[in-house]
Amino acid sequence: MKNPVWVVKEVQPKEDYTLLLTFADGAKKVYDARPLLQKTIYSQLKSLAFFLCAKAECGTVVWNDDIDIAPEHLYECSKPAEVQ
Repeated sequence: MKNPVWVVKEVQPKEDYTLLLTFADGAKKVYDARPLLQKTIYSQLKSLAFFLCAKAECGTVVWNDDIDIAPEHLYECSKPAEVQ
């Protein structure tokens, strides 16, 4: 069975609180996580060291057992990455 396009394959957290994401369809996108910092559930992400520990796991981005982001949200709310 083919993975949905929004499955996160790779994540590279950046010091500006963005995530460089690679999705199952090969798309590379940038997600701005700064608005999440205002939400209580994501308060731990205010620590840059903690934010930079993001990893791709189970098709999405996770930090620990309590904090993750819906992969569909990441796909829909991220912007195409600039080709370098």
